[in-house]
Amino acid sequence: MRIHCFQHTEYSGRDYFPEWAARHGHDWACTLVPGAARLPNPRSVDCLVVLGGPMSAWQEQRYPWLAREKRYLARFIAGGKPVLGICLGAQLLADVLGARTYQGPHKEIGWFELESARESLDTRIGAALPPRFVTYLWHADTYDLPQGAVRLARSAAFENQGFFWNNVLALQFHLEVRPDWVEMLARRDAHELVPARYVQSAATILGQPESLFRENNALMDVLLQRWLATQRLAES
Repeated sequence: MRIHCFQHTEYSGRDYFPEWAARHGHDWACTLVPGAARLPNPRSVDCLVVLGGPMSAWQEQRYPWLAREKRYLARFIAGGKPVLGICLGAQLLADVLGARTYQGPHKEIGWFELESARESLDTRIGAALPPRFVTYLWHADTYDLPQGAVRLARSAAFENQGFFWNNVLALQFHLEVRPDWVEMLARRDAHELVPARYVQSAATILGQPESLFRENNALMDVLLQRWLATQRLAES
């Protein structure tokens, strides 16, 4: 499968996605959307992955390239191919699907427990997510569910932590988390780690065992394999 990734910032850390793609025999290519002369021809892409970033989905005046990216996402979604959005990517997909995106009442930064939504069991993804799991989050913005979407998970801080809609999978959380990537974020955005109810300290964020990262990556494996398998089944 030819998978193309949209990045919104330069990353000096390494997430799990390239390793996952190589392990499962997928081609992996990336475009840094801000400043890109052109976006890939949708015909050359089998699956699109839209990553996060520090901007907000509605800041088109400040980041004019957001409007171009949203138009591309709308066309890609209409084409019926699978699209995965992570963090900002999830918010952009919600926006494109007609839902409201907005600043939440607080930030959510660190490792927190999520609860799978009961209604997600009736989707093609089924029980790919366990009833409760601890994962990594770094966001202040959120979104309403698009019409026809099914909620995947919630946390104590935010009701909507992901959704499933036809060919779209949106996750507010980071199952692709890796230690060096977390270290990069904690260093780059240290100014955001102001103590609050849902903001953990750098020591807490960086002090987690390697096993927690492996558990998140393994969960990503299960979720993506289930999702992509059902996509291929739906197309056949």
